[in-house]
Amino acid sequence: MGGIKFGTDGWRAVIAEDFTFDNVRICAQAVADYLAQMGTVERGVVVGYDTRFASESFASATAEVLAGNGVRVFLCTHPTPTPVVSHAVTVMKAAGGIIITASHNPAKYNGFKYKSQDGASAPTETIEALEKNVAAVVAGAGPKVLSAGEAIKQGLIVDYDADPPYMTHVGRLIDLEGIRQSGLKIVYDAMYGAGAGYFHRFLQGGNVNLLEINGERNPSFPGINPEPIARNLGKLCRLVVEQKANVGLASDGDADRIGIVDENGVFLNQLQVFALLALYVLEVRRDRGPIVKTVTSSAMLNKLGELYGVKVFETPVGFKYVAPVMLRENASIGGEESGGYGFRGHVPERDSFVAGLYFLDFMVKTGKTPSQLLKWLYSKVGPHFYDRNDYALSWEDRRQFVAGMDKAPPTIIAGRPVARLDTSDGYRFIFDDGSWLLLRFSGTEPLIRIYAEADSPDRVKSYLAAGRKLLGID
Repeated sequence: MGGIKFGTDGWRAVIAEDFTFDNVRICAQAVADYLAQMGTVERGVVVGYDTRFASESFASATAEVLAGNGVRVFLCTHPTPTPVVSHAVTVMKAAGGIIITASHNPAKYNGFKYKSQDGASAPTETIEALEKNVAAVVAGAGPKVLSAGEAIKQGLIVDYDADPPYMTHVGRLIDLEGIRQSGLKIVYDAMYGAGAGYFHRFLQGGNVNLLEINGERNPSFPGINPEPIARNLGKLCRLVVEQKANVGLASDGDADRIGIVDENGVFLNQLQVFALLALYVLEVRRDRGPIVKTVTSSAMLNKLGELYGVKVFETPVGFKYVAPVMLRENASIGGEESGGYGFRGHVPERDSFVAGLYFLDFMVKTGKTPSQLLKWLYSKVGPHFYDRNDYALSWEDRRQFVAGMDKAPPTIIAGRPVARLDTSDGYRFIFDDGSWLLLRFSGTEPLIRIYAEADSPDRVKSYLAAGRKLLGID
């Protein structure tokens, strides 16, 4: 076994190397033991899965272990997006939820996400308990398993369709009829993931023209990683222009992250989208609750907070950090640079459908195109530009980099003095005008990510080049 470690959003590994049925069963046993420790076994667990290779089989193996421990399993009947499973946890008043998914990772990966009783990403203390239980299972007698057939007979595995209550709930959050009758032309890229068909179901019955692409199941994700960022959305950008569409939407493999393309076929980066959704919440919904952002999110959010008199809270990367603050502060919106955004009145978790529908509602309620909305945002907070580079980094190179950075962090970068160094999650160099450079290790892959935000594309490039230099990459 290569070691099971839960990162920013669950455990992910390469299928048939570390992501095996044996290891998935170990994870399931660790969850069952955690529920026993917490005294919540009788509440059961919702188990869902995405469209990756053998995801339904891994979900079934998970269910058999939970059933073997007397835990009732509400097993999704078809590939189900993560936000739908998260909502199901609250509907069923379950002790938690498990989703077999590797989210946006390459096709060779699969993963095991655990959701807490409120449908949110499990907090740090829960993850630590699960990892401790994993070690105990490996060292002990191993998983308890009850065959699916027998578990079904005993009522310990029941089929569950999480869609109907979710669709009803989302319909209460948003003026769907206003969008349905807007005449918008939309292109949606499902990226071969679990989100296929959902926007159609939300928007059917009106005069919206919705074209869905990559809606079939294809676990190889041909030509792309199922992450809704610019380099994976070339086809969507082209089709928006060719079809003369008003907007393009995309969701990742498990549909908790959103990507948006404007009417000119230009990808709106994740920092822009987060700030636009915050502006929508503030202006259209008139919601003055706090904003929760991660360290990789835009300084535009801080400026919006100042303009509208709302508090802005900052966390490390990962919704497991964002969700608890959202709940504690009753925040109106929370999100992160990865393209995941959550909202008050909904489960405190990322949801590509609610985010996408809110964006469409923003367009309808203001009568503005996506590019016009961005101009409106910039008229309030000034122009902001952003980019990110990812690089493979060996453990030895990582160790040496951390040692050097901790000993003597640079005080000048790209010719600019560093006003403040934030080490809450990586190394974020903040400059006196609010622009920043961040070097941060991925929590799910052997990568280091270099992020930068500034008031011009050239400055972003200079910051990224400086980051590469610090790492000895160029």
